[in-house]
Amino acid sequence: MNTRQLRHFLAVMDLGSIAAGAEQVHLTHPAVSRSLRALEDDLRVPLFDRHDRRLRPTPYALAYAERARRMVFDEREGARALALMRSGELGSLSFGMGSSIASTLLGPMVLQLLSAAPGLRLNTLVQSTDVLLAELQREKLDFFIGDVRAAEGHIRLHAQPLYPCNFGWFARAGHPLAGRPGLGIADLQRYPLVMSGYADESLLRRMAALYGLSLPVQDHFSASTNDVGTVLTLLGASDAIAPSTDVAVISALREGTLVRLDVRPALDLKLTLGIVQHEARTRIPAAELAFKVVRDHFDAVRREAASVLGLRGGRPTRSRPSPP
Repeated sequence: MNTRQLRHFLAVMDLGSIAAGAEQVHLTHPAVSRSLRALEDDLRVPLFDRHDRRLRPTPYALAYAERARRMVFDEREGARALALMRSGELGSLSFGMGSSIASTLLGPMVLQLLSAAPGLRLNTLVQSTDVLLAELQREKLDFFIGDVRAAEGHIRLHAQPLYPCNFGWFARAGHPLAGRPGLGIADLQRYPLVMSGYADESLLRRMAALYGLSLPVQDHFSASTNDVGTVLTLLGASDAIAPSTDVAVISALREGTLVRLDVRPALDLKLTLGIVQHEARTRIPAAELAFKVVRDHFDAVRREAASVLGLRGGRPTRSRPSPP
């Protein structure tokens, strides 16, 4: 038994057929069939039932798959660590983040990394946390910046919490509701509502409970997008209102194009952003620099949020009505 056979086994398991598995590992159908039979001989158990031209994993295969993945991962990581030690090169770094974070972090982060390590090869992905988690588990990413709860229940993942988000309702400067105290959900619903950014089911249920909204919460919104640039465009060009994290709108608040609405009850949701990575992943030196850039960024956002939103003890102070 060798890791080549394990890779062939996992390809067939994941894709559901020998033909698709053979294409993924760049071998012929007969070659993958021989590899699977050799692995079955070594393990002394059948891994697939072959009936009526259909291939189904046996209980042995299902029980063995996770161990096979660990062995393939460890073999690849061992080779990767030795190659980095042997060459001394910086290598490549693949990471992702949500659009609300990327709008202010991604560009400066890439510039800093390339400035410090000109030989570094970077690959970035801007997506929601659920997509980033799937790519991390497929080993397409070294790490991502997003909701740290994504690592819960995954023993091979590690999360480093960095920034507890504050939420609020936001609209353009000069909006008819801007500066009015004690707004309720009925006041907001007179205008188009835009669902912005990443929100898992627990956040949506909490929002429903706060404002007495029926589920699914999305039915109460006129538009939904996870692209923060689109949200900012909609808010700036119309009377639309959006719930959002402070991270997503901090630049617009600083520039004075958006304002926070005084809505009661406050949008008290729990979301902590941070770095999520493989526990056993061998990191190149540039990864530590990347982590420092991320930590410094969230430190800066924390200071700016305290200044722009008047945060005290992690909570925003009440808005005051604008003078007539």
